[in-house]
Amino acid sequence: MAGDDVAETLAAMGPRLRAAREHRGATLTGVSCATGISPSTLSRIETGRRKPTLEVVLQLAKEYGVSLDELAGTAPAPAAERRAPVPLSFGDDKAVLPLTRYVGGLHAHKHVLPAVEEPPARPRQVSHDGYEWLCVLYGRLWLALGDQDLVLTAGDVAEFDTRAPHGVANAGSGGPVEYLIMFGPQGERLRPRTPPAPGR
Repeated sequence: MAGDDVAETLAAMGPRLRAAREHRGATLTGVSCATGISPSTLSRIETGRRKPTLEVVLQLAKEYGVSLDELAGTAPAPAAERRAPVPLSFGDDKAVLPLTRYVGGLHAHKHVLPAVEEPPARPRQVSHDGYEWLCVLYGRLWLALGDQDLVLTAGDVAEFDTRAPHGVANAGSGGPVEYLIMFGPQGERLRPRTPPAPGR
């Protein structure tokens, strides 16, 4: 592998490690407790500010249940992954359906929040590196973005720097909420390519 290839592989490994952790629903603190690697070191590796050592990569691959080839981006997708992806469920009953096989850069998920019988509390907010684009497909989504509270309905789109505190919840009792997420873990953004208007 040429020097440039090695550098590109190491640069992409941080976001892949982050994606593997998030797909397991694990926190930096939880992974730190399981592996002995400090949360700050894990965060720096995930955001590309630190190159992981082979020992660290081996520990994390074992913890996340992924192969070194998957982390390096050299593994072919197995037949099971070429079929319809299996939704991931989290503790708040949210289901997440990966729409892309993560290989670095932007990746997409479909999220489904279940119906609620009572008005929810204000969503718990989190912040982390990255940039997010969100589009509501169905239902009413409560987006708490810093001090702002927005209720988005089908067709509404929001985009924001995920270093700002943010959280979501089902805003109404009319049924579930479905929405798409495009997420750039290192601040990658969508690039609109609109053709010029006729006559220009």
